[in-house]
This record gives sequence, structure tokens and C-alpha cells, in this order.
Amino acid sequence: MAMNGVVPGSRAGAAVAPFKMDKAADFANYFCTYAYLYHQKEMLSDRVRMDAYYHAIFRNARHFAGKAVLDVGTGSGILAIWSAQAGARKVYAVEATNMAQQARKLVEANQVGHIVEVIEGSIEDISLPEKVDVIISEWMGYYLIRESMFDSVIHARDRWLKPSGVMYPSNARMWLAPIASHVGEQKNQEFQNAMVDWDYFNQEMNDEYGVDMSVLTTPFLEEQRKYYLQTSLWVSLYPNQVIGAPALVKEIDCHLATIEDISSVKSIFKIPFTKGQTKFCGLAGWFDVHFKGSPIDPADHDVELTTAPMYDQATHWGQQVFVIHPSFDIQDGDVLQGSMEIVRSKQNHRLMDVTITHEVQKSEGSASPPVTSFFYIE
Repeated sequence: MAMNGVVPGSRAGAAVAPFKMDKAADFANYFCTYAYLYHQKEMLSDRVRMDAYYHAIFRNARHFAGKAVLDVGTGSGILAIWSAQAGARKVYAVEATNMAQQARKLVEANQVGHIVEVIEGSIEDISLPEKVDVIISEWMGYYLIRESMFDSVIHARDRWLKPSGVMYPSNARMWLAPIASHVGEQKNQEFQNAMVDWDYFNQEMNDEYGVDMSVLTTPFLEEQRKYYLQTSLWVSLYPNQVIGAPALVKEIDCHLATIEDISSVKSIFKIPFTKGQTKFCGLAGWFDVHFKGSPIDPADHDVELTTAPMYDQATHWGQQVFVIHPSFDIQDGDVLQGSMEIVRSKQNHRLMDVTITHEVQKSEGSASPPVTSFFYIE
């Protein structure tokens, strides 16, 4: 789960994904964030998130009553406590960081210590005395799959979920839509300002210290371009900034998905513009998850958690915006078409590399040249 203004992509509780990488480095770079109550508080304050999980559990208490539950990445323990309050017989709350110690305190203070067992360790390393009826987890990162925590949920499912068991959430979807916003102009201006500042800096180094820094101008430019123009932006959009019907990028069945299904996402989109004359400046990505139960044991109430642009509230995930340079003047009848590919970064599998190819088909028949842009979800 992502944290606005603190650490991008921070999430409540997690478990090491089964990749060949140094565990100590992964812990230092990722898991240690969740050992702080400050970060847990930020996520617990997300009303959209909290309401969705609360209603999913208590409106479908039948799935929990008398059952064994596994909470993957319990964080503060809130989902484990709710599961117990909904009637679970036993809850195994697994947490990779020492936030597990705080979770135990909270569990005891809420008088469910006889039901909830907090286990400190990664889901790949721990062992349970039984198979479980329910796996619950809040594993979603920026644009759903950043952080790769779903890998750990898949591991838990394949090892510990009964054939008749249910996943909470059960389904997830990724969306993409064109937007109109001034954020592109702002980031481009910041990039230009950074380069102007570099020129002043280079001149000052020459004048004051006799050192010519110009050999580093190109590397600095590439670094700043990646930071300002190619790194996706955390933005909380309003619905009226979306200028075309959202396209479905990926649909995930949490009961069946494999790691291969989510390690590379490819999609083709064709989106008519719908907001009259305006400027198309970028694409926004968001996700939703559903709590539907399973095909053989459907939920009594299908609850949705969406991170789509909203007027009255927002989630800490926000939306991920991919700024397009230059922007395009568009009107009703024009069509955006292209493709999107999301793969895991070779340097850090919890981060994502994005390639977007797009063109604008004008209503009078002409088309813009295809443009391919590279982005990073960091």
C-alpha cells in the first residue's frame, strides 16, 4: 500500500517475494518502512481502504465464522482483529517486521488474543499447523502491482489455502485513461528550471574554482529527465480531469493468478475522447479490488475498493500519472489508441518499468505520429 508524501509505495505488512535477491537489502529497502507506527497510522487513516475491508469482512461474516484465517502482512493487526470479531475460530497474522510486536499488543488490548496468533516472519519462511479457509491481505501497491507483494499472497494461497477456501480480495482490475491537467506543464517547467540552474552552477564552478563541469551536463540532463518527466507521478485527480472512458488494462482472479501473470502486463487500448476541446497531457492509471468470495462459495455482499478519481474523498494510493510530452489539442471524435507494457525493474523487482506507445486519431481522418514513452513507477 502506498504512502503519500512519505515513502512511495509503503504498505502495511509484507512478506519477502520469492526472487533471487539479497534478503537483507530487500528488508532495508522495503520492509523496514512498515516497522513504524507513523506509516501504519497513515494507512489506517485511509477511510476508503478501511471501510472497504470492514464491510467486506462484516457483511460476509459467514465466510469467517468458525473458520481458520491467514492474514498475510498483518501490519498493525487490524484485519486479523476484525476477522476474529467476525467469528473466526483461529487467525494466523503473519508480519515480516517487528511491527508484529505492536500487533500483539493491539490484539491483546482488543481481547482477541485467544484467537489471533501473531507470527513474526515472512510468509515464505513460516509454517502453520493447518490449512486455512480464508486468506486476507492488503497487498496492493501503486497501480496495484508495484511492490510485488502479491507474490507472497500467491505463495500463501498455494501452500496454505484449502481447495474450498476464499481469497479477500478475490479479484482486481487495472485501469488507464487519458487526462487533462496542468501537472505536465508543471513538471516540464521544473525540468527546464533544473537545467537552467545547472548552467549557472557550471558557470560558477568555472569562474570561482577553475573547473569545467560541462562534461557532466548530459548525464545530469538524463538524470533530471528521468526524475521530472519519466517517473510516474502520485496525483489525486478529480473525475472531470478524465477525458475518455477508462480502458481495462488487466483483470486478476486472485484464486487463479500466477506470478507470471503479474510480472509482465501488456494491454492494447482504444479510447474515444469525451470532454470537448481540451489538451491531452497524460495517462492516469488506477485500480480496484473486489471481495466476491469464490465461484463455489460466493460472498453474500460484493464489496468494492476503488482508487479511481473521486470528488469527495481519496485514497493514499491516489492515481499514477504518466505525463505525455508534448501535449495534444483534442476534441470529441478524436481517438487515443496505443499499447502499454509494465514489467518489473531489473534493478529492483518491487519497482516497475512502463512503456507506452500511443497516437491520436483525429476525427477528420489524420493521425499524430506514434510516440513511444518510457516511465518508471518508483
